[in-house]
Parts: sequence; C-alpha cells; structure tokens
Amino acid sequence: MEISFSSNVVKKLKEIKAERPKTFKRIQKQLMLFAENPIHNSLRTHKLKGRLKNSWSISIEGNLRMLYRFDADGVVFFEIGNHDEVYKG
Repeated sequence: MEISFSSNVVKKLKEIKAERPKTFKRIQKQLMLFAENPIHNSLRTHKLKGRLKNSWSISIEGNLRMLYRFDADGVVFFEIGNHDEVYKG
C-alpha cells in the first residue's frame, strides 16, 4: 500500500520536526507501524462519521491525530493535529 501526504500535512510535519522533534519521531514510528499493519491496536484506527464519513483516523500520541482517505494508489494523509483541530465542523 502506498502512503502519501497532502501538501498541508507535509507543511505541518516540517513545523513539528523543527519545533517538537520527539513528537516527530513518534509520528514516524506510528507511520511505520501503519505501513506494516494499519489496524494495529496502538494506532486506534477508526472510520469517521458525518462530514468526514469517507475518512479514517489514527492516533499518534495523546490528543494528536492523523486523518487519511483511500485513493486509487493507497492512502493519503490529509490532516494532522489535535482532536479538536482535525474534527472541527
């Protein structure tokens, strides 16, 4: 499965890498785990509802989430942030 990132996520990942390197390492770890097993228990993978009904979420740590959608080639992570940021209406 191919994993890609929206330009928005790439920008946020660069900011996190510069400002919070430990969090960035955790993101890398969780993404590697996702590549091996997208439904691993520590990811707490779940399908979303409502306006995000065609999307899925994984947990990075604490309140930090990454959202993704399936496309023809695999998955595209399109949002990263705390719970309130990524699920905002």
